[in-house]
Amino acid sequence: MGEAADIARAYLGVIETKDPELVRPLLADDYTYTTSDGTTTTGPQAAVDVMAMYLNAFPDLALETTAIHEAGAVAVTEFIGRGTHTGDLAGIAPTGRRVEVRVCNVIEVRDGKIAVEREYFDQMSMMAQLGLVPEQAHA
Repeated sequence: MGEAADIARAYLGVIETKDPELVRPLLADDYTYTTSDGTTTTGPQAAVDVMAMYLNAFPDLALETTAIHEAGAVAVTEFIGRGTHTGDLAGIAPTGRRVEVRVCNVIEVRDGKIAVEREYFDQMSMMAQLGLVPEQAHA
């Protein structure tokens, strides 16, 4: 694998440190992040904020990378995120429940830094695992 895959690994490795500020050196100044629902935010602070939100909500968050695919300056990473919801999650009070979410993350690298990130996962499945919607609602 090449540069994009190496950067994708380093990016996800920040979760293991539990320090979202460590992601900054991996990001371009004009970095953009787009969520599953299509919301886009710009600037390195966007990545720091997203990581901080998930690490706060799931302090024991662990990622299992299942595949990394690379095509030129693009890396597609598939991983499973697992954690216990013991902190606030964007206004959702802790439920104490464990979740397991499959995620697909796409990054585009420019000049050795992540310029664009798009992340896709089944948010309804996560909400069901948290007990916030009926299980059959996402089936």
